[in-house]
Amino acid sequence: MKVLLADDHTLFKEGLRNLLIAHGIEVVGTANDGLEALEQARALGPDVILMDIQMPRCDGLKATRLIKTALPDVKIIMLTTSANDEDLFEAIKSGASGYLLKSLDAEKFFELLAGVAQGEAAISPDLAARILHEFAHPTPAAEKPAAGDDPDQLTGRQAEVLQLVGQGLTYKEIAVKLFITERTVKYHMSEILQKLHLQNKSQVIAYAARTGLITAKDE
Repeated sequence: MKVLLADDHTLFKEGLRNLLIAHGIEVVGTANDGLEALEQARALGPDVILMDIQMPRCDGLKATRLIKTALPDVKIIMLTTSANDEDLFEAIKSGASGYLLKSLDAEKFFELLAGVAQGEAAISPDLAARILHEFAHPTPAAEKPAAGDDPDQLTGRQAEVLQLVGQGLTYKEIAVKLFITERTVKYHMSEILQKLHLQNKSQVIAYAARTGLITAKDE
């Protein structure tokens, strides 16, 4: 996994860089703001960008939108001190593959980071619950699924997988529950993402809540 770090706090950035390297993860570069992150991403081709939100010139949320437009395959994980719901929801809408707080312990951080390489979203269960709570109560304009956003187009098995993902289960847990392989779960997820025009697991959780496949109380 090739990682790019985007954070304007030099001491934190260097400490994280050393920690990642010590765990055998290649850090291909660093950036001090969102515009530099976009430039470095284009030049270095990272697999993952660990992105702070509050940065000068161009913040992490705007940078995420710019980078996902230019380089859609790059996975962006917000790594921030902000536990603000508005930042969390905006990051997901912008295409982030995860949202982690800097207060997270190292063991959990590396566990979630490893999951990103397997297609998992780097987001903790408590934040997933907050996403469900937000999207389970849509505004009137958002109550009806948009064109190409209809759960009826999914197969029965895909609907089951979608519901379990929406409940916060990992691919391994879903595989055990449905008596299928983890590889099959990932295949179904790729089909779900394609059919529903979603980008990542976080958006799937939001979709499952918004369309009624799961409600906040199911958590």
